[in-house]
Amino acid sequence: MDIQFIERLERELEEDLPGRDAQFLMAPIERQQEFEIPDNHILACVVALIFPKKKDWNVVLIERVNDNPNDHHAGQLSFPGGRFEDTDYSYQDCALREAEEEIGINASEVGIIGELSSIYIPVSNYLIYPFVGFMGDEPEFTIQRNEVQQIHIVPLKHFLEGRNKKRTDMDIRGRMIKDVPFYEVNNMPLWGATAMIMSELEHLIRKVI
Repeated sequence: MDIQFIERLERELEEDLPGRDAQFLMAPIERQQEFEIPDNHILACVVALIFPKKKDWNVVLIERVNDNPNDHHAGQLSFPGGRFEDTDYSYQDCALREAEEEIGINASEVGIIGELSSIYIPVSNYLIYPFVGFMGDEPEFTIQRNEVQQIHIVPLKHFLEGRNKKRTDMDIRGRMIKDVPFYEVNNMPLWGATAMIMSELEHLIRKVI
């Protein structure tokens, strides 16, 4: 494996990020704007966890359970993560704690190499802080079944291939959203805030490969 890829990516994460310009490439038209963040927003943190498998760098996504009526993102693909708690030392600590709870990784074995641009999700009132983590070996996953349906291990190169980027109309809880861009992952759409975060990460990966 090219460990220098991780070093180059870490250096890029220390520079000015592409931010909204990259995020909006995978956002529906109605999301391509700045939203005023209300004072009662909910803080949450996620981690894009990168690790080697079969001579490729991969990232792990979770498929959220689809039977939680309180989850605005039920059944969707997302990065491991969740709400910031008062007991969390930092946003980074929150992202790692949630990843450990949801997919059973050992948080102490994850090196955080940087942070991506935050993103606000109006439908759920979440303000998301995304981090990029690295593990030197493929982790053993243990799924938290009440939150995670299954995990998807996806080569990073998958997100660089144009054929895996598509657009469609989506019926979301009875509301039709037109011309939604998404990454196709294992015959599922990776869309919305997670796709926007992935789009910024994709932009950085293209600079360092």
